[in-house]
Amino acid sequence: MGKKGDLSDFERGMVVGARRAGLSILKTADLLGFSHTTISRVYREWSEKEKISSEQQFCGRKCLVDVKGQRRMGRLVRDDRKATVTQITTRYNKGMQNTISERTTHRTLKQMGYSSRRPHWVSLLSAKNRKRRLQFTQFHQNWTIEDWKNVAWSVESQFLL
Repeated sequence: MGKKGDLSDFERGMVVGARRAGLSILKTADLLGFSHTTISRVYREWSEKEKISSEQQFCGRKCLVDVKGQRRMGRLVRDDRKATVTQITTRYNKGMQNTISERTTHRTLKQMGYSSRRPHWVSLLSAKNRKRRLQFTQFHQNWTIEDWKNVAWSVESQFLL
């Protein structure tokens, strides 16, 4: 605080709040540590345009994918979890007046919290383990519930008997 120049949104809000609470320009300047010209400029801007935040947030190009478009894109992703960005972009652009690029799709998905993942490769059972499992099931096939109650399990897995 006390810097000359642009103020943060929070500081602008404090200036406007103090002035609206009835403090004079000089008392507000003393309280917040800004010059009286800064206080009067910020309050004048707010009263003329009713703006507190800086206009820097409105710079740049408007987003091509609005909230409704993000919901649509989210549905496309949920419908096909393995779809590529190219496939999602193609499906999104079908029937749309304004088309978007793959880069825009990628950026939007990142903003929505999605990220690409490769499926984890799990090795298949070896022939030896397959044979052992078959022998185990054949040996215990005719066991009753009372027999299974005498088994001490080392892994807490749930089985539906």
